[in-house]
Amino acid sequence: MPDTPNTILHHRFVKLLLESIGDGVFTLDQGGKITSWNVSMERISGYQSQEVIGNSCRLLEFSQCFGKQCPADSIECGIYKYGKVEPTECFLKHKDGHVVPVIKNARVMRGEDESIIGIVEAVTDLTELKKAKIKIEEASRRMGELYQFGNIIGKSHVMQQVFSAIKSAAASEATVYIQGESGTGKELVTSAIHFNSDRKHKPLVTVNCSALSESLLESELIGHIKGAFTGALRDREGRFEEADGGSLFLDEIGEISPLIQIKLLRVIQERVVERVGESKKRKLDIRIITASNKDLYELVKAGRFREDLYYRLKVFPVHIPSLRERKEDIPILANHFLDVFNKKTGKTIQHISQEAMHLFLDYKWPGNVRELENAIEHAFVLCENEKIDQFDLPVEIRQFDYNVRLNGTDPVHSSQEKKAARVKLSRELLINLLIECDWNKAEVARRVGWSRAAIWKYMKKWDIPNNRQ
Repeated sequence: MPDTPNTILHHRFVKLLLESIGDGVFTLDQGGKITSWNVSMERISGYQSQEVIGNSCRLLEFSQCFGKQCPADSIECGIYKYGKVEPTECFLKHKDGHVVPVIKNARVMRGEDESIIGIVEAVTDLTELKKAKIKIEEASRRMGELYQFGNIIGKSHVMQQVFSAIKSAAASEATVYIQGESGTGKELVTSAIHFNSDRKHKPLVTVNCSALSESLLESELIGHIKGAFTGALRDREGRFEEADGGSLFLDEIGEISPLIQIKLLRVIQERVVERVGESKKRKLDIRIITASNKDLYELVKAGRFREDLYYRLKVFPVHIPSLRERKEDIPILANHFLDVFNKKTGKTIQHISQEAMHLFLDYKWPGNVRELENAIEHAFVLCENEKIDQFDLPVEIRQFDYNVRLNGTDPVHSSQEKKAARVKLSRELLINLLIECDWNKAEVARRVGWSRAAIWKYMKKWDIPNNRQ
């Protein structure tokens, strides 16, 4: 029967519709042969319609169809068994040989008797989306580089100043003095200076001056010869010599004794060292970097540190701000440690809750970045889902929040820390806490700094029921 005008008009409408669709669309007959191929499919695949009509869609070599590649025989395709292909991200092979990222889905067409009369497949080109993702990843990486110098992370203005100081120090041979509270990352700054300098291929030797007695520190730094003292069974080079050609980092320099101060001053001035028990002078080529969590100038004024040595050490001073001074860095630091401990523990914790982040931002961080890292590690031990919550945090952080909000007490910096860490209880407050903690007395006790027995005692005193009524 010839097509009627209405049928012809309908075919034209369908063809126009297919040509106007941005996605690639093609149809197959019940034998798996291509029967139509719209303009978008020509653009995506590189094949013109006349090249593919009558052929199998295997020429596109889709990488994923029902969890596997296209079968040799189109009739074996899973579309005939399942009746559809849910949207699947995969690749097709372009005519010129390169692969194109796409999303494909398909449906069978059935006649009135439910027999398959054809298949419609749609293909969405993901090329531009993939490019956009790559750009986002590159931007994220560049942002990470902007906010990171070596292993030091920070986007705040004060940390950008530290990064600038590190670059300047690395480009010079000046003696560097790093001042900052414990846990701020003085050793990281030292490493950044050394490994960005011309000495990066030579040793970076670290000595913690507060960990050794005067006699041990002298031998550690200067070295000794066999028989120099009881127990000196062989010659031993000191840390000055070990660092020859590289850098020597003296941490907690404010702890060294007057004797060691004199010997250090001589090494800095003359660049020579004499091992204990020996008169031979050994020349040194070293860069000295020192650090302290104390104010060396205050020690000078107190007569506990030589003024001439102080000025020799602070040729180029670098001040590392406390975490309290750069709270805008806390979120990126916390997320950095999130990534670190995910890799370390094999967990997949995705983010930190708003409540937990608010506690981070309110807390004073006396232990600085090291304490923040420890807090995240603590949370990883307790967290059993994909989000770190406030209850996963160390008790001192949660107690600090309660003290500040309820009575203005700062338990971290109080002279009587244990007493200050306890929240002053009232019947109303205790009831509110019990409700908030779902009547978990142990959690209430942790929050307020009291023992569980004390919570029971107060509940009995104020006639508070043991369970929610």
